Amino acid sequence: MTTDAGNEEDRTTRAYDVVVLGAGPVGENVADRARAGGLSVAVVEAELIGGECSYWACMPSKALLRPVTARADARRVPGLRQAVRGPLDAPAVLAHRDDYTSHWKDDGQVGWLESIGADIHRGHGRLAGEKRVVVEGPDGALTTLTARHAVAVCTGTRAVVPDLPGVADARPWTSREATSAQSVPGRLVVVGGGVVGVEMATAWQALGSEVTVLVRGEEGLLPRMEPFAGELVREALEAAGATVRTGASVSAVHRDAAGVTVTLDGGDALRADEILFAVGRAPRTDDIGLDTVGLEPGSWLDVDDSCRVTGSDWLYAVGDANHRALLTHQGKYQARVAGDAIAARARGRAVDDAAWGAHSATADHAAVPQVVFTDPEAGSVGATLAEAERAGRRVRAVDYDMGAVAGAGLYADGYTGRARMVVDLDTETLVGVTFVGPGVSELVHSATVAVVGEVPIDRLWHAVPSYPTISEVWLRLLETYRG
Repeated sequence: MTTDAGNEEDRTTRAYDVVVLGAGPVGENVADRARAGGLSVAVVEAELIGGECSYWACMPSKALLRPVTARADARRVPGLRQAVRGPLDAPAVLAHRDDYTSHWKDDGQVGWLESIGADIHRGHGRLAGEKRVVVEGPDGALTTLTARHAVAVCTGTRAVVPDLPGVADARPWTSREATSAQSVPGRLVVVGGGVVGVEMATAWQALGSEVTVLVRGEEGLLPRMEPFAGELVREALEAAGATVRTGASVSAVHRDAAGVTVTLDGGDALRADEILFAVGRAPRTDDIGLDTVGLEPGSWLDVDDSCRVTGSDWLYAVGDANHRALLTHQGKYQARVAGDAIAARARGRAVDDAAWGAHSATADHAAVPQVVFTDPEAGSVGATLAEAERAGRRVRAVDYDMGAVAGAGLYADGYTGRARMVVDLDTETLVGVTFVGPGVSELVHSATVAVVGEVPIDRLWHAVPSYPTISEVWLRLLETYRG
């Protein structure tokens, strides 16, 4: 690293090989791989080191949900269900959540970044032309960082709140408030039927809220997964006491001393203590100086498979900002690819950016895994049947009742679930797999390996599942396919 004094009294200039904007999991992994490649790295962050996932998304939401699913599983086991009839201990669950967010302190994450040799610059970073980033510190002081090789935009996304009458004064929840709330609302309206909506509806209903889920369209819950996933999750939510309404659009929100009034198109009104909008994400690229390098502020950034921004040889966009797959694990995968690609290019080494190469995030197109931690869980990888058909593939869907698998019956009395694999009939390989049911999250990686590896059906026949496990569903799917 080199340091040069700036011309302005309140500005210093420092040079690095790589400058990373954003210190969430994605930025941390870009920095890690660039450091492993021998490059000097600066990481810029205005909030907590560790980002959205650590403090307002993955970690706190799963800490809230784990007691919910554990209790549900216990209630399905003979000899145990009587012991767990009571309500959840909400204060204990919230305290457990607080522990998993490190009480919104980032000392541990700071220590990790420092341990790999990355320099942390606290403040808001903005591009200031090619390979230049100006950081405005908490005290207003400016530091200019120059990058010899690359700048990586890893600024992620923020929750979208629709522009509705009264919404600003109503102080609605977004995913941040929903995962960090310190008390259980008596009544909660959740707007949106995607992953955040159904997970938070599951958590707060189990913690004691009276939950109503509003979905604008008629598609139902989890519209990006196989249709049966949303159907089974809806059935479970309603059985737990929640209300799910489709075709319900919010037209206005009003908060008064007694709570929130939610007005729907058509005139219906709901009363609640809190309202959560879980209706989508927008890129955090509106105030990072994109205009100084010929790009549109607030836009998603188009990239190639090494995550290099289209038309640039130095600017990278990694994770949510490129809109390829808005999932923490997928962003970290992109970060490993991008960090290695940056290091290879900086060292003049060959870049393997062909499909499935070391410097190509090919899985973004073919094998994105996801788990929804509701009860039942929903997990998938690759294409749904509808997506495969729209892509022009000649495919066949094979379904199986997961409750008919011996291991599932042992896992829980009355086990309810469904599995589907989508087979490409021309290659006899899997292009997509979906599981819905208690405990299916741990099945998803086996499906991911099968899809990424393009393992032929005939070879999968020799992957023998242990008996009696839920994984035996693989054998049942293959038997159904072969007939």
